[in-house]
Amino acid sequence: MARATGRPDLPAAPNPASPQDIRNVVLVGPGGAGKTALFEALVAARVPGQRVGTTEHVRTTTLTAASFASGNVTVNLLDTPGYPDFIGDLRAGLRAADAAVFVVSGADGIDRPVALLWRECAAVGMPRAVAVTHLDQPRADFAATVETCRRTFGDARATLWPVVEDGVVTDVVGLLTGETSAEHEQARSALIESIIEESEDATLLDRYLEGEPLDTDALLADLRTAICRGTFFPIVPVAPMSGVGVEALLGIVERAFPDPTVHPLPAVTSPVGGAIKDVACDPSQPLVAEVVRTTTDPYVGRLSLVRVFSGTLRVDETVHVSGHLGDFVGHEVEGHPAHDDDERVGPLASPFLDQHRPRGTAVAGDLVLVSKLTRAETSDTLSAPDRPAVVAPWVLPEPQLPVAIRAATKSDEDKLAGALQRLVAEDVTMRMEHSGETDQVVLWAMGQAHVDHLIGQLADRYGVTVTAEPYRTALRETFVRRCSAQGRHVKQSGGHGQYAVCSIEIEPLPRGAGFEFVDKVVGGAVPRQFIPSVEKGARLQLEKGLLTGHPVVDVRVTLTDGKAHSVDSSDVAFQTAAALALKEAANESTMALLEPIDRVDITVADDYLGAVMSDLRGRRGQVLGTEPADPMGDGTSTDGGWTVVHAEVPQAELSRYPIDLRSVSHGTGSFVREPLRHDLLPADKARELLEG
Repeated sequence: MARATGRPDLPAAPNPASPQDIRNVVLVGPGGAGKTALFEALVAARVPGQRVGTTEHVRTTTLTAASFASGNVTVNLLDTPGYPDFIGDLRAGLRAADAAVFVVSGADGIDRPVALLWRECAAVGMPRAVAVTHLDQPRADFAATVETCRRTFGDARATLWPVVEDGVVTDVVGLLTGETSAEHEQARSALIESIIEESEDATLLDRYLEGEPLDTDALLADLRTAICRGTFFPIVPVAPMSGVGVEALLGIVERAFPDPTVHPLPAVTSPVGGAIKDVACDPSQPLVAEVVRTTTDPYVGRLSLVRVFSGTLRVDETVHVSGHLGDFVGHEVEGHPAHDDDERVGPLASPFLDQHRPRGTAVAGDLVLVSKLTRAETSDTLSAPDRPAVVAPWVLPEPQLPVAIRAATKSDEDKLAGALQRLVAEDVTMRMEHSGETDQVVLWAMGQAHVDHLIGQLADRYGVTVTAEPYRTALRETFVRRCSAQGRHVKQSGGHGQYAVCSIEIEPLPRGAGFEFVDKVVGGAVPRQFIPSVEKGARLQLEKGLLTGHPVVDVRVTLTDGKAHSVDSSDVAFQTAAALALKEAANESTMALLEPIDRVDITVADDYLGAVMSDLRGRRGQVLGTEPADPMGDGTSTDGGWTVVHAEVPQAELSRYPIDLRSVSHGTGSFVREPLRHDLLPADKARELLEG
């Protein structure tokens, strides 16, 4: 999705005529499992002149797409980041695809996050296959990996077996079609039994038990049917660098994975919320498409990766653009305001790594790059103007890692706001906040790698250099004991002077009570017209703070006495006197600092519950309770193994929590939080702040 480099030998863009000619496939799995190498190997097997990288791959941080012809179909292949910080591009890949290949290492096994992702795909009925890599590593064990897959994924069986010579995978043997030996017999029998269980032929089991030879072609047909409907999951050994197993995996993609008409469509409504139920993956129907990813290219401008769910998208036609992300997440999303606009479609292109191959149309089920859609952002819907539609967006976690940034120079500062607005519009997993209390620009991200990527994007794409600085929480001040003070503002400099004296009493209020002002002046010591001035002056000074510059809360100010001058007293004079009285009363013995406390709900695998609880105690957290968790959030995860921890934690202790939680929970933990209240900052922490 970057600029084209103009390869003259690259085949023309495939242009499928119907959804049945399309296979949308996404590669998913943990970082380091070999997804990118496999992606390159699959592409190289079908595109002349394309080669597999020969060097160690760097961490993939963005979604990469390649469209190419394979057999009688067009394959739209998507490579997703494996690192959890880039979950936005992972979710975009899942949204665009109709089937998934889980890439797992034969040397490292399967971790909990991958197992959870598998269940997420199962919840939407997405067919899956498993590609096992790294079989040339010393600790690799294909048989053990197959058993782990079966325990973790369900009805997953090896359909091929690797041939390993001197630690190198040299070939694969088809358990149904190849020349198997005694060492393969158990795996072959297990595969046949699984196919029989999935088969609609009720006589197959009896014939198998009676020893009757089964027709291989019939077994393969039943196998492909089970894979297509997502009830059986083939396990394929692959060696991307040598190409071993790649053809077998492409065969599954071509002949067993479903076309877009089989995969369920997301929910579609009108912009006002009414359901649209007759949406179908049919090129002749009204257009319904979704922008799954947006980037800005320095050479061609804005690029939108669009999945067409219904109808046909054409160059230069007018489409309706609807964006209503906030309606689905329950709050307004920075960079994604609700909008409904009409816009003309720019040039279409077929994605192929960093190439753009022009196209004129994209039918239902296809993926296409659209240039210069100025009003469409990530997750927006494109539809027919006479039938506006909104596709329910995919669910993403809230970014929880705050990082404060500042422009390096005045020139950078001038460009920073516009650059951040573009990044926020493109990346739905980041949020921007300008805190007036701390005077900081804060990026909320998914993790440190995400932060580094965003800062790199600012520099590389927009020429904006920023530096990170410590994130400051919004503290409060309050009075902790009753006290009294007098404010005296008397000035004479020729002409009318300034004269105001007010005596006040200050007393603390319960947390959350706010500010109260009480007038107890008797005898007209302070004229009635100036009593509101005293209240105004007190409010303004409390908002500015008294000890550290943070607002003062939960306090009652009582005006008890004062003095005025018939000529020199004024509104401003009494405001100033009230402020002086508060300053007079403020010291370390009468006041304290309050810190924000967040309600935190942490979901974690039970294996790491103890470590998470211990870590919370080290953060001055108070655990309120625990309960069994459903990490999918949809009521499908009922087999235990997960717990949600409810706690209250000072906000200052959460500034690096996404990173630390990932460490102590071995990647299984996630959390949500919401502001709860302000509470007293411990004396030692307050002393450090005051002395600093």
